[in-house]
Amino acid sequence: MSQLLQSALKGIQSLLNGGKMKLTQTDELGALLAVLKKAMFHGLPGLNIEMPTVLYPTPLPQYDGRPPVKPQPLESSTSGPTMSKKKKHKVKQKKTQQGEEEEEEESSGEMEAASGTSTSRVNMGEGNTQCSSSQGNGAAQKEQVSSPFVPSSWKRVSSSESDYSDAEGGMQGKMRSYQAKVRQGALACFLSTVKSIEKRVLCGYWSAFVPDTPEVGSPQSLSLMTLILKDPSPKTRACALQVLSAILEGSKQFLSVAEDTNDHRRAFTPFSVMIASSIKELHRCLLLALVAESSSQTLTRIIKCLANLVSNAPYNRLKLSLLTKVWNQIKPYIRHKDVNVRVSSLTLLGAIVSTHAPLPEVQLLLQQPCSSGLSNSNSATPHLILPDWWKKTSGGSSLEEASVSSLKGSSEPCWLIRLCISIVVLPKEDSSSSSNAGSAAGSTYEPSPMRLEALQLLAHLARGYFPVAQLYLMELGEVICKCMEEADPSIQLHGAKLLEELGTGLIQQYKPDSTTAPDQRVPVFLVVMFWTMMLNGPLPRALQSSDHPTLQASACDALSSVLPEAFSSLPNDRQILCITMLLGLNDSKNRLVKAATSRALGVYVLFPCLRQDVIFVADTANAILMSLQDKSLNVRAKAAWSLGNLTDTLIVNMETPDPSFQEEFSGLLLLKMLRSAIEASKDKDKVKSNAVRALGNLLHFLQPCHIEKPRFAEIIEESIQALISTVLIEAAMKVRWNACYAMGNVFKNPALPLGTAPWTSQAYNALTSVVMSCKNFKVRIRSATALSVPGRREQYGSVEQYAQIWKALVTALQKSEDTTDFLEFKYCASLRTQICQALIHLLSLATASDLPCIKETLELNGDVVQPYILQFLKSGAEGDDSGAAQSPQERDRMVRTALKHISGVQALAGDTAKGAIMGYLEDILTVYGDSSGSQTVLFRLACQ
Repeated sequence: MSQLLQSALKGIQSLLNGGKMKLTQTDELGALLAVLKKAMFHGLPGLNIEMPTVLYPTPLPQYDGRPPVKPQPLESSTSGPTMSKKKKHKVKQKKTQQGEEEEEEESSGEMEAASGTSTSRVNMGEGNTQCSSSQGNGAAQKEQVSSPFVPSSWKRVSSSESDYSDAEGGMQGKMRSYQAKVRQGALACFLSTVKSIEKRVLCGYWSAFVPDTPEVGSPQSLSLMTLILKDPSPKTRACALQVLSAILEGSKQFLSVAEDTNDHRRAFTPFSVMIASSIKELHRCLLLALVAESSSQTLTRIIKCLANLVSNAPYNRLKLSLLTKVWNQIKPYIRHKDVNVRVSSLTLLGAIVSTHAPLPEVQLLLQQPCSSGLSNSNSATPHLILPDWWKKTSGGSSLEEASVSSLKGSSEPCWLIRLCISIVVLPKEDSSSSSNAGSAAGSTYEPSPMRLEALQLLAHLARGYFPVAQLYLMELGEVICKCMEEADPSIQLHGAKLLEELGTGLIQQYKPDSTTAPDQRVPVFLVVMFWTMMLNGPLPRALQSSDHPTLQASACDALSSVLPEAFSSLPNDRQILCITMLLGLNDSKNRLVKAATSRALGVYVLFPCLRQDVIFVADTANAILMSLQDKSLNVRAKAAWSLGNLTDTLIVNMETPDPSFQEEFSGLLLLKMLRSAIEASKDKDKVKSNAVRALGNLLHFLQPCHIEKPRFAEIIEESIQALISTVLIEAAMKVRWNACYAMGNVFKNPALPLGTAPWTSQAYNALTSVVMSCKNFKVRIRSATALSVPGRREQYGSVEQYAQIWKALVTALQKSEDTTDFLEFKYCASLRTQICQALIHLLSLATASDLPCIKETLELNGDVVQPYILQFLKSGAEGDDSGAAQSPQERDRMVRTALKHISGVQALAGDTAKGAIMGYLEDILTVYGDSSGSQTVLFRLACQ
């Protein structure tokens, strides 16, 4: 029978792996999962279950309609259980209640045989997942962590890597081996099923395979955790863990609905609470499995499964302590004798510090002192010998003093950073230790996988918890130098990645919107010392490693993370070195290197100390334009982003009082940039979005001396037509937003013939079309912003053009809630604010010829428009970047300025439009003044 089941399962798996079986119908998938679930428990001691023929997707536990088997009451536990007639193997008599409870506490996870379809319950109390603090450092050196939860049955049958011990011979041993292979085959088949269906479909069957309560004993509560905790075969347990990992992988969106609640008075359990309960149960059971497991291979699987769970669980929505339990329990395994267990333990710690960083719970854990379970010798902070070049260039004796003095008042040193540093740079304690796979022969360091994982963990810490990592900035710099001097390219690469993360963290601290207090930032002088160490060390050599292009690219990324404030203080030869290396590498034949270099140049061109250097900007422009012609989309995308940055620099230089930059910048180069940007605007969306940004900036930058030249006339027309078509096309919303933004930039150039040029009406028609009908409200906001940019009435063109813009904005205001996407509703207020600002701006520029159209629109729609303008006066923009006036005084002043302008317009004889418009605005100000409780002084000038 078992052999037949094995063959059938192999056949199903072959069909799944070969793509021959298409699980498109719910009944087909449900029937297969029902069969696999029953086979997963085939022959498991103490179980004889009946399963429904089909499993259906539902978030609730499933029932097959049969009455549940009543459990034996505790009071009658002194007598032996009633035996099923079908049971042929002997089972132990149940102990007394007291004895049974003691056994459950001492051997959680061990299964007792029971009657019918029920199984004995395992004591899995919440408080039992913590490792005893009395384990000490000695316990960490043992293969199996001392714990009160190690089941004696596992110890007996799982002391080796084989399925069963040799003592279990004969037919019974063979039968159990066959049954275990059936369970393994079912799990392998289930794994293939998981990989062949969509994640959203699989999540419908979550409750059939993942527990949400500690209860066990019925077909509904049997889950993968039952196998992980109770199956006597290490291989089967490993298979179950592999399946659970596959289910958890990519489940972040599904699990994100989880939410803890203390409300127990509800008549039903909400789905979000059920998922939260399931997450907590997974944590508890996997931690029980962790301390009970003796097989190193299965132990590795448990830890990897935990890492998968941690990566996908929404801890920001769950109560504290889940991660604390995982954190404290994984510590001893960092010193496990098996290298794979050690590596997976570091992976799990990396998942903890990466998930929803920064989490307050993890911040507290990082500040804890080094606790039991870690070797004191290896957890101490290693003091590295400074290289000779560093001593010569920086007076290395003051390095540590400067670091400490600049960061006084820091919190408890981070034991995790100390541990990672020791793993990377210190010789291993026992060079004869077994399981050193992955390390070079005769190596004195930890195996390579351990060192790589430690470096990756340091990078995670630098990204998510930089305030902790910055305390070790100079020391980590020494670690990076040591790594990049090694022969192993992977170690060099991870060193460069760590450097990039540290550099990015320093930049984030100095951004204008940073929440880091100035006295908590790393001082600029220390950042200069850090980067001097890097540039005097192995970083330049890594940039020239043409044999390792991935390392070159990572080194370029690292070089682009230099703090701008620190770059200007670097020695002059180091600044020249950085610029020369980047410009030279832009000619690389490798696309990875070229893309990284293009991006780095786009960063450097924004540096305050470089952006006014005409020669550097011109050299960078030529390098970027060359990359824009590359065959690789990734290179072109990075080059387009850098071109956008470079043109931002041109705009910034326009705002400086010194006009020398505009005068010295080559007109021919401007022509080349415009042509390249036009071509790039026809490329893929990744390139197009930044290409149109660059076009807008370039047209804004053009000086009258350029525009007057005939050779510029044609290119200006082409550029604006490219922007117009991009505004109107059905491209990605980011592309259209950038195109509207670029159009607003074009309107800012007073030298362009806006209002008289043939393209004027096309540009306004494109923007008004978008502001009325685009599905994306952020694009509508940006188009309304662009329509309010022109500062002179003649720039709006004819009376008919002005009227068309005015009517379009009024219509857009009325349709500011027309959307089928509820995600867009949060932008409704910002959209109305920006449209109101554009309408008031148009009023403040109106001429006598424009008044009849305005009056007509207000007569038809004035009652609809008035509440929106009142709301604009009261609240203004709500978190939008549209540039709308924020203070109530500024908004009030805008309306009063428009009223004053209308009152000063010389109306045509017999025209009543002026009076009507003034009365409308005065009514608004009166209502606003009354509602705000302030005395509003109104004025009304007599119509001439």
